[in-house]
Amino acid sequence: MEKGHHGLHKLSAAGLLVTLGIIYGDIGTSPLYVLNAIIGKHPINSDVIKGAISCIFWTLTLQTTIKYVIITLRADNNGEGGIFSLYALIRKTKIKWLLFPAIIGGCTLLADGIITPPISVSSAIEGIKTMYPSFEEEYIMYIVIIILTLLFAIQQFGTKFIGKFFGPVMFVWFAMLGGLGLVQLFSNLDILTALNPYYAYKLLSVHGGYLYLGAVFLCTTGAEALYSDLGHCGKQNIRISWIFVKTTLILNYLGQGAWLIQHDGQTLAQAGITNPFYGVMADWFLPIGIAIATLAAIVASQALISGSFTLINEAIRLNFWPKVKIKYPTELKGQLYIPSLNWLLWAGCIFIVIYFQKAAAMEAAYGLAIVLTMLMTTTLLNFYMILKRYNRAFIWVIIVTYVVIELAFLYACLHKFGEGGYITLIIAFILFAVMTCWYFARKIRNRFVEFVKLDKYLPVLEDLSKDESVAKYATNLVYLTSADNRYEIESKIIYSIINNSPKRADIYWFAHVHVVDEPYTMEYRVCEFIHDDVIRVDFRLGFRVAPKFNKMFAQVVKDMQKRGEVDLTSRYTSLNKHNVISDFRFVLIEKFMSYDNALPFYEKFILDGYAILKKMGLSEEKAFGLDPGSVTIEKFPLKISETKAIKLTRVD
Repeated sequence: MEKGHHGLHKLSAAGLLVTLGIIYGDIGTSPLYVLNAIIGKHPINSDVIKGAISCIFWTLTLQTTIKYVIITLRADNNGEGGIFSLYALIRKTKIKWLLFPAIIGGCTLLADGIITPPISVSSAIEGIKTMYPSFEEEYIMYIVIIILTLLFAIQQFGTKFIGKFFGPVMFVWFAMLGGLGLVQLFSNLDILTALNPYYAYKLLSVHGGYLYLGAVFLCTTGAEALYSDLGHCGKQNIRISWIFVKTTLILNYLGQGAWLIQHDGQTLAQAGITNPFYGVMADWFLPIGIAIATLAAIVASQALISGSFTLINEAIRLNFWPKVKIKYPTELKGQLYIPSLNWLLWAGCIFIVIYFQKAAAMEAAYGLAIVLTMLMTTTLLNFYMILKRYNRAFIWVIIVTYVVIELAFLYACLHKFGEGGYITLIIAFILFAVMTCWYFARKIRNRFVEFVKLDKYLPVLEDLSKDESVAKYATNLVYLTSADNRYEIESKIIYSIINNSPKRADIYWFAHVHVVDEPYTMEYRVCEFIHDDVIRVDFRLGFRVAPKFNKMFAQVVKDMQKRGEVDLTSRYTSLNKHNVISDFRFVLIEKFMSYDNALPFYEKFILDGYAILKKMGLSEEKAFGLDPGSVTIEKFPLKISETKAIKLTRVD
């Protein structure tokens, strides 16, 4: 990693400020809608308020503080976090089914994340209704759509500039949360008794009380994003800043509770307010509060969008997602932009806004998918702790505790299914279908790729490179190979060089890219089978490293030239005397399904889906950043299984 990246990992005032801006957008904006979701249109009941705040406090303590901030942040992959990073850590266990919790967790995190920008921005903008009750709700929806559209539109330019303001904006936001909460708290100190877990038990023990957990869970939905963004700021900055963040969140929830209890027996409408978050504000402060809340919601949305780009980038590198165009708008570490995903997220967010129209309706769909993500993280965390040889009793206590807690949240959230939760689950299922289809199709195809020993063909390649009776195809001929073993090569590559119109070259290059379980590894190894004639280059790249193959290969060749290992001067006599650099030609082998196959139904179904996804994704030359003018694509049939022999009778 770069120095700047490491610098933010060290505990410092700057690191803490950046952490506020990047890590806590989602969980930090939850006071906008949590208590509003709990109260709904029902009359305010002081026992319910105390029980709900007690549940919120202990959820933030058990779920966010203990599980994520203290325990899960230990499961860092060279400083990186997130469910795919955790999967990469435990993949070495060779337990194949762990693939599914990783994919499910990634899909549900992405699916539920589509609701975060709409619900955060809508909750903030709806504060206008508190100032102007007659303001048309339809106009609020249009304002939300415009803000979200502008937010997604600026992604292509990078967020380096506006990113500088994230930390200060969120610091002001959390300071406001704490300040507003304190003011209300002093008006009713009795609300502090809500921190007693007895009130949580009292609420949950009454008939139907467990249903409140579905709304309470919204206070911790950002905990998973907190772990995913670990790599941006480091454990120490997250843990120290969380003390400040949690304090301000609890103060605000207590303040909202104190205000609500003052209106015991009334509905929010009767109290003349649309959201208790704005009820704690003085009239003169409302415009300021709405403006700060809107900025905080935008920061939360930006953090989610950036996190989604990172998640899909990891999925591509781990072979869970088709290759799509990735841009790097700035030199900022980890800054990337995926156009297809950006506009897919935009479409999803706009659909959510139009479908639900109000934040209160969105709350019904929020949380169901993310609790599944947390269950998947708990599953993977179990195997991580086993791998790291944690005390078995400790593992049992932790895993059983959080499986019970998260199953309780899941049970409570299931009643949201018919109210909108089905939308996020449908989105998650579509994403799951794409990831599993892509992963298993590649497994099926790779299982039947035929490899041959390279040393068997070295004499042929050496003779061919010197055979002037064959027209020279290129000075440097480069093939990308999927063979992990450096002493093997695909039979199709040998066929391409020798049989499919023989290709004479001065140097044959074979390049292989291997994705490792560390996030930022960037290594390569050169194996010279025949000096200045047959060379193989193996790249070892981390699962977060952009595969800029064209630039990487050029750098390798340049380094080899400096070492005197290869001569890049053109081999053509007329060009050699003028020191012209030699030419390179890349050949990509594209395998297509042969009609001469008899496949089981499910494998055919998977491969048909793969073919559709492949057409929607990037071509191989674009994915590797190769100049189309220097690339030759050769198509070969992929015969996975032979059909029965055709019986023909010769008639003389």
